[in-house]
Amino acid sequence: MATATHLLTEQEATAHPQAEAVVVRFAGDSGDGMQLTGGQFTLSTALAGNDLATFPDFPAEIRAPQGTTFGVSAFQINFGSCSIETAGDQPDVLVAMNPAALKVNVDALREGGLIIADEGEFTPRNLGKAGYESNPLEDGSLARWQLIHFNISQLTLDAVKPFGLGNKEALRCKNMWTLGLALWMFDRDRQPIVDWLKQKFAKTPELAEANIAALNAGHAYGETVELGAPALRRHHIAPAPAEPGLYRTVTGAEALAIGLVAGAQLAGLRMFFGSYPITPASPLLHHLARLKEYGITTFQAEDEIAAICAALGASYAGQIGVTSSSGPGIALKSEALGLAVMTELPLVVVNSQRGGPSTGLPTKTEQSDLYQALYGRNADSPLPVIAARSPADAFECAIEAVRIATRYMTPVMLLTDGYIANAAEPWRVPDMSAYESFPVDFFDTPPGEGEGVMPYARNPDLARPWIRPGTPGLEHRIGGIEKAPGSGNIDYSPSAQQEMTNTRAGKVAKVAESIPDQDICLGREGAKLAVVGWGSTFGPIHQAVRRALRRGLDVAHVHIRHIWPMPANLSVLLRSFEHILVPEMNMGQLKTLLRDQFLVDARPLSKVSGHPFRIAEIEAAINAALGEDSRARVEERT
Repeated sequence: MATATHLLTEQEATAHPQAEAVVVRFAGDSGDGMQLTGGQFTLSTALAGNDLATFPDFPAEIRAPQGTTFGVSAFQINFGSCSIETAGDQPDVLVAMNPAALKVNVDALREGGLIIADEGEFTPRNLGKAGYESNPLEDGSLARWQLIHFNISQLTLDAVKPFGLGNKEALRCKNMWTLGLALWMFDRDRQPIVDWLKQKFAKTPELAEANIAALNAGHAYGETVELGAPALRRHHIAPAPAEPGLYRTVTGAEALAIGLVAGAQLAGLRMFFGSYPITPASPLLHHLARLKEYGITTFQAEDEIAAICAALGASYAGQIGVTSSSGPGIALKSEALGLAVMTELPLVVVNSQRGGPSTGLPTKTEQSDLYQALYGRNADSPLPVIAARSPADAFECAIEAVRIATRYMTPVMLLTDGYIANAAEPWRVPDMSAYESFPVDFFDTPPGEGEGVMPYARNPDLARPWIRPGTPGLEHRIGGIEKAPGSGNIDYSPSAQQEMTNTRAGKVAKVAESIPDQDICLGREGAKLAVVGWGSTFGPIHQAVRRALRRGLDVAHVHIRHIWPMPANLSVLLRSFEHILVPEMNMGQLKTLLRDQFLVDARPLSKVSGHPFRIAEIEAAINAALGEDSRARVEERT
């Protein structure tokens, strides 16, 4: 593994030249437990003190025919003793549990990388299902890589034979055998996995013991074949440097759930979460359902419309309403979202974006809902839009969404995507005493004699008062029909429509007064090229810009959290750069917004493959954007 580590150190540029990082991908049939294997390897990696980032890659089909390429499930983890910000460009190690897994994933493996294959699954029938005419383990077609293959299936059956399991149940343990081998390869402690298995199968201890036996057998196999398999070596990667504190591994969905709870508590409110299951947004409901002791009510509705309407009703009643979906579900929620704009009630709408229009790519990632977030409602219905850049950042963005919603009495769209929702990374648990609370002050003062209730009076932020229904003396009208300024009475007049439309837009624009100025993540203001991103493109952009800076290129990284309204200084900042490149997992939506708002010559770098950007893709685009100047600088340094 020494060669692999050297190559990966070059691949993952960091501030520590001697730091090491490795990318491992587990791949198999959707029933092989690859996500569970990857998740437990992630746990052991976190406990070893390595920094990490993961990329679970699910098949879209529900139980595709076993052994076919349609049903391949993969889990990639990039871990090391350095700062890890992406799941890695190319795997160094590919564990392929069947021919279909090899077929789908082998071309992503770096030149000279290691393939570990379960030869027991490379039967003529399975080879045919995967589209192989001959066995790739034997025909020399994998000569570009290091190859080790052994019969993991049979070795697993032998390991669990004493426990009397049927053949089918016994083979379900082979993911634990594979995990045991991986734990040996990277010097990981088995005990946390053993403890987890005992807890998971507490009611069926024979299954726990069988899986533990498979885990130990895989680990022992690594020890016994070490001398006979030159490619298979034990490799220790030192812990990554980290600030002192309490850490845990979180997915984006977990961080988002915790952040929403924290935001509700900072606002002094109970929270109602209404949702309808949809990939990849469903895990947020699962996590929040476990947090009821924090004043959280979760409601799985019969459809998307019911989910948002129930959440909006909770906001009307004095809680913070939250709803969640993906692009197709957000489309169904759009009418009720317009009602939230019209009634001016706080509401947080989470959009975990996925690939493609319509049903599209249900389990793949994309950033194609930016236009939908900004403009996807009838009439002029502006609302604030913010975007999380990583799984851990979803925590901060959730708090920010609640703050904006309650301060400005407006719905807020919070954008994540399938990658952020499912990926995991270490998160330093924050000290909540350092967070400034923003308690809600409900209006409860009845009007004086002869005066009417003014539910649409305005404070300096242009926000209207939040009045709990049933407050004595404060009965008032509310609804989707246009209303008279101040009183809220129905008013169809042109002047009322103009004034209320202006006021709603002005209120959202005022959000810019309470958000921070846009910063520069890397590089300097006025650089020759700015790479401007949003959302989950942060990691690959950051690493690509870091590499370019080390080569002496004049480039900067700007990453936008507040998509609408944008930070007040962004116009001046963008105009300071000679060129602007905008990498997006869509066909150029932020690029168009920047051109529209600031009249800058932003150029797109689009990717809509369902997979995140690779660092190398953005690095190549930086080189192309700087052209001859970049080559001249490199030659000068040489």
